[in-house]
Amino acid sequence: MVDSTLAQVGKNLNDAMKILEDGQRELDVGTERQRFSRMSIPGPLQGDGQDVTMILHLVHSLIHEEEEEEKDKPTQHRMQNVGEQGHMALLGHSLAAYISVLDRERLRKLTTRIQSDSTLWLCRIFRYENGSACFHKDDRDGLVKVCRLVINARYEEYTTEGYSVLSSKQPVIYQSASCRPGLGQHLCSQLGLPLSSLCTAPCNTIFGSQHQMDVALLEKLIKEDIEAGKLPLLVMANAGTPGAGHTDKLSRLKELCDQYNLWLHVEGVNLATLALGQVTSAVTAATRCDSMTLTPGQWLGLPAVAAVTLYRHEDPALSLAAGLTSSQPVEKLRALPLWLSLQYLGHNGIVQKISLATSLSQQLLQKLKSVASIKVLVEDEQSSPVVLFKFSQEMSAGSSVASVDGFCSQDKNVLDTFNRWLGEQLAQLVPTSGVDIVELEDEGTCVRFSPLFTAAVLGTQQKDVEDLLEKLVELVATMSSTISLRQNFREETHRHSPSLRYIEELSWPGLGAVRYEPQVDGMDESRMKQELENMNNELLKKLQELDTDIIFSTGPEFVSEENCIFVGMVNEDIDVSELANTIVSLGKEVEENGRLLENMTERVRKGILEAELQLQKANEDKLIEEGMLRQLPLVGSVLNWFSPVQSSIKGRTFNLAAGFLDSTDVMYSTKVQASRESSQHTPTVPSKRLPGQKLFQRSGGSSDSMSETSSVGPTEETSREEATSESTNTHPFTSPPAAEIPPPSASDVTSQPLETEEEKHPEGQEVEQSER
Repeated sequence: MVDSTLAQVGKNLNDAMKILEDGQRELDVGTERQRFSRMSIPGPLQGDGQDVTMILHLVHSLIHEEEEEEKDKPTQHRMQNVGEQGHMALLGHSLAAYISVLDRERLRKLTTRIQSDSTLWLCRIFRYENGSACFHKDDRDGLVKVCRLVINARYEEYTTEGYSVLSSKQPVIYQSASCRPGLGQHLCSQLGLPLSSLCTAPCNTIFGSQHQMDVALLEKLIKEDIEAGKLPLLVMANAGTPGAGHTDKLSRLKELCDQYNLWLHVEGVNLATLALGQVTSAVTAATRCDSMTLTPGQWLGLPAVAAVTLYRHEDPALSLAAGLTSSQPVEKLRALPLWLSLQYLGHNGIVQKISLATSLSQQLLQKLKSVASIKVLVEDEQSSPVVLFKFSQEMSAGSSVASVDGFCSQDKNVLDTFNRWLGEQLAQLVPTSGVDIVELEDEGTCVRFSPLFTAAVLGTQQKDVEDLLEKLVELVATMSSTISLRQNFREETHRHSPSLRYIEELSWPGLGAVRYEPQVDGMDESRMKQELENMNNELLKKLQELDTDIIFSTGPEFVSEENCIFVGMVNEDIDVSELANTIVSLGKEVEENGRLLENMTERVRKGILEAELQLQKANEDKLIEEGMLRQLPLVGSVLNWFSPVQSSIKGRTFNLAAGFLDSTDVMYSTKVQASRESSQHTPTVPSKRLPGQKLFQRSGGSSDSMSETSSVGPTEETSREEATSESTNTHPFTSPPAAEIPPPSASDVTSQPLETEEEKHPEGQEVEQSER
């Protein structure tokens, strides 16, 4: 007979998970969602309280609130795939709270059974015979408790004297240079030991892997500490380093620890492969170590499951003093979620999940061997569960030797920047692959694929690995072409100096960064900086409006240079010469427009002052010519009726574009206002494109055309200069209608064909343009 309370716990959890996991379900009305959003603001509790359904809906709204706000933006959040085994783990937490209220005797029997079963199953699955288990939330706590056990065992008076006994012989703990960052510092902090008790053993620098602990040098360090009166206690080794997944020489380390009476502790992702039928001898040696820390929750996709530290020690009193075991039955309930999940999965289910992760690694590893320009960094290609790779410029040198040679002179930070961009793009394009970026001391920035940590959580399958390879090939082709054209773009930019300046920004993964600098003298620094910012911002807008696949942007968020235009990744068929010419052409247009606007403002201001003076003079002349009597309202009308006055005062027009006053005789004679300026000329990119061809693309995307465009012949250079000079001599503004003083009557204006003064006097046009 099933306990009704247990059944109700399972039903409540099932209902809660349906509500929380249903990300597509909408609430009854749209205002209901807004009401939940407003309820996210902290406020007083409601007097009558709320039912469970409303509270769960509120939790669901809070979980997905950020997704609703950024639903139009691409997200990189990785939602864990909580399957049936995950539900069992969550049920274990609910049952642990229910079991904790049982009477003490029943609770003791139940928790003892749960912990003993879990310990037996884990020791058999991971081949750790005659071991005990400690379950803990933080995966570092097991190592802390193991160190307390070793201190209690090596210092006999530690239980009575405490830390004072450590002053006689300072304890020493050894760690690998490739271990988790901050692990040794956390250990010393929890144990109350000084950092001088932590000794870091370097990895191999000449022979062997660059991520394995140097056993010979470690033995030398141990001898030196013994001679100095210190007491070596423990060695922390790796069965799968956090960065590269490499395994230390565990067999030699175990022999060394037995020789000097040291405790050997092992941790790492490769320990998961102990559950498989075939395991490498390097990982199998971990079963002989004194203790190991396992993280089955990550390997099997179990949420909020405790980590496990398996250890061998015969004195239960010292284990109790170190905290590895507990006399409190409630503490043993930490194993309940894992106990339920292991039974649900079974031995075959556990092996299947770990086997799937390792097969995904092998699938990617075999495919990467055929991808050009990709360097694979794997310790054991036969059974490595971690695949580490990077884009290598040496392997892509065959595409453009001259360009790559020029690029190799740059700092390797550029290559790290490209690999960082590669990892970010792969993680965004194929989020279910679980790839991430790691920084290694020797190799630099690399991309890591570790399905043992991510496959069970993200639900990674073989199709995801195929998609990852497909996107990788596309990105590698783009990166190779960008690197091969990067030096050519730099040279083309220098050719347009000093108008165009190449900015050396190592943190930008793209073709490069440029800045258009106008040649202005006599301008203070602050105004010059503002002028550069305005001009390059306007130039960036014009470049972004072009019909091209190249992305122009303001660059990364934190850059050393300001007011720059960053050119993104490019394909192989891009003509960098045309690209540089276009940037300079548009920059000159922006600069000329700015200068014309400034000059026009000054001309208009002076023209208005001149117009005011001429109007005042015209009024005075009119007063003298007509006399005082004609200025009187009544008398003047009578005199003008009997004796009309033929005024000699001429009308004036004000040309806003040119900024000068002119007579209206021409307008009255032709009945049409003549425009003294040509129509606005919009500079166009000097490129002949085929239908459907993007800007800056060469018609034939071969390497021969690439070399031809990199060097410009005399004929092409002359034609380019003529086109440039012709475009710069053309006024970029259309003359607006002239303001007349006084305006003509409506009856005087007739519709006739426009006849400009340039058509009448072509020679005068040349004189006028030269005067400008």
